[in-house]
Amino acid sequence: MTRNKMLINGMWCDAATQDTFDVINPRDESVLTRVPAAGAADIDAAISAADLAFPVWASLTPFQRGRFLRDASQIVLERKDEIGRLMSLEQGKSVQEATGEVVKGADILRFYAEEGERVHGKIIANEEENTTSRVIYQALGVAAAISPWNYPIELLAWKVGAALAAGCTLVAKLPSETPLSPLAFLACLADAGLPDGVVNALTGSGASIGPALIGDPRVKKVAFTGSTAVGKSVLGYCTANLTKSSMELGGSLPMLVFNDCDLEAAVKGAVRRSFRNMGQICIAINRIYVQRDIYETFLNRMTEQTRQLIIGDGLDEPADLGPMCTGRGRRTVVAHIEDALARGASLRCGGRIPEGREKGFWFEPTIVADVRQDMLMMREETFGPVVGVMPFDTIDEAIALANDTPYGLAAMVYTQNLTIAERCALEINTGNVAVNNPDPGVINAPYGGIKASGFGKEHGTEGLYEYLYAKHIRVRVLP
Repeated sequence: MTRNKMLINGMWCDAATQDTFDVINPRDESVLTRVPAAGAADIDAAISAADLAFPVWASLTPFQRGRFLRDASQIVLERKDEIGRLMSLEQGKSVQEATGEVVKGADILRFYAEEGERVHGKIIANEEENTTSRVIYQALGVAAAISPWNYPIELLAWKVGAALAAGCTLVAKLPSETPLSPLAFLACLADAGLPDGVVNALTGSGASIGPALIGDPRVKKVAFTGSTAVGKSVLGYCTANLTKSSMELGGSLPMLVFNDCDLEAAVKGAVRRSFRNMGQICIAINRIYVQRDIYETFLNRMTEQTRQLIIGDGLDEPADLGPMCTGRGRRTVVAHIEDALARGASLRCGGRIPEGREKGFWFEPTIVADVRQDMLMMREETFGPVVGVMPFDTIDEAIALANDTPYGLAAMVYTQNLTIAERCALEINTGNVAVNNPDPGVINAPYGGIKASGFGKEHGTEGLYEYLYAKHIRVRVLP
């Protein structure tokens, strides 16, 4: 089937070498299928196709490009159940959650179809007579999109929608753990009549594809979502050609819970953002700081609600949580829990593989209390279903703890005091702050981090302008 092949210049194809790799079912570690492993010839062919298609695609009006994106969005919605099931099979999240992500991918394409029509230049007055300065925005060229496995369609759609609306062509390096649903998503763009070469998709290891793709001088923009360590490596390859890049990297999200908060809302938000998608989210809560006089009450309520979460396959039985996507990720979770417990923290719930789920990458959602700031789970990004909780006394202490990290992607605050909310929003050093809600990102507002969480923006108008450059045209009219 076409979703098991790469997309290069409008053709679904195997690797030139015929090399493949296995896609693993995280529920039982069985092989779902085999997918092409791109080599040097495939990477060059994909970049060449995108480079050849760029002048024609960029010359279309934003309204013409928008029509392709709207048509593709509609096809995605028509195929949402099929694509959602594919994602559930390869990633582990429930069919319901996966299908919701597919719908969000369709919404993103439609958003950028409209946003592309609102790229405005400007006229600037000059001191000299008969002279004006005009500023216009033009597409950068071929863009490389490197997206991860935790949200295999949504995070790809951020890049595809913005790049295509801006007039760029694209080579997407798809995640090795979850290539099937992104291929099915991109098939919707191809089936919408997108010209050959405008979107190309490569499958294979990042170590094999990344350097050749990013280091090619024909690639003018790199959009990367992934860990901070890999992001630094990607950025290194961008330096040879001074390639423009945007990096959405790791996070260690702090949640601050003050004693005047709506406690039930805070507990509900904590459970959702700590364990949704098995904590495999850049903006999953790693660290919860609770004002001391409600610390035990909050912990008891959060533990109670966490124990009510249903663990299951999410395919043929209802489930809040499925397995983790990789065994490597689960090993990190176990290491962080063991470090905390060995150094005096206490386990409130979880901390083990569910009974009868020894095969696959299952793990119970875990709350660790009485942690300290120097423990691994409070210093590193766990990227799994575990959260550390510790008390604080003053707002100054809470803000200092939140900022005591190299990361700066997002933070959450629960309080009904406007002064506290405003201080936290202004003084916590992150690119996004959510107050009294668990969702720091929405598609029509800029999203991105600072410090070790990267730079550049996705979402919103700002995400679109990452694929454009400003050109100044100064004209003097001769008398």
